[in-house]
Amino acid sequence: MKESEAYNILVNSGIRPSVQRLAIMDYLLNHKTHPTVDEIFIALGKKITTLSRTTVYNTLRLFADHRAAQMLTIDERRVCYDGDMRPHVHFLCERCGKVIDLFDEPVPVLTQAREVNGNLVIDTQLYYRGICAECQCKEKNILNN
Repeated sequence: MKESEAYNILVNSGIRPSVQRLAIMDYLLNHKTHPTVDEIFIALGKKITTLSRTTVYNTLRLFADHRAAQMLTIDERRVCYDGDMRPHVHFLCERCGKVIDLFDEPVPVLTQAREVNGNLVIDTQLYYRGICAECQCKEKNILNN
C-alpha cells in the first residue's frame, strides 16, 4: 500500500498525520496479521529510533477512538489491531493464536447507532473461535504418522 493511503485515512478520520502515525498506519495496512502494540513497536523501532512503546500504544488507541483502525479484544490475553475497517468477521485459532479475517462470512453492519432492547448499540464486532485450517492439517498429519 502506498503511504498516501495511510495519510488519507488519518486525515479523513480527523487525525493529524505525523511521521510516527503514518508509519504505524502504514504498518497496519501492510501487515494483515492483526499485530499487537509490541509487535508494531519491535518492527518499527528499528527504523524510527525515537519511537517508544507508549507512543505506539497511544497512537493505536487514537486510531481506534477515531475509527481509523479496529482494536480487537478477541483474546483476553492480548489486544491486537486491524487497519481494515470494512465490516468482517475475525477468527481466532485457539491452537496457534492467529487471528484471521473472514470476509465471506455475513456480519451485522451498523450504519448508525440503534436501540436494541433499550440499549444504544454504537459498534459491532463478530468473532469466531476455533481451530484454523493450518492447525487442523498439522494435527491430522501427526495422527496419521
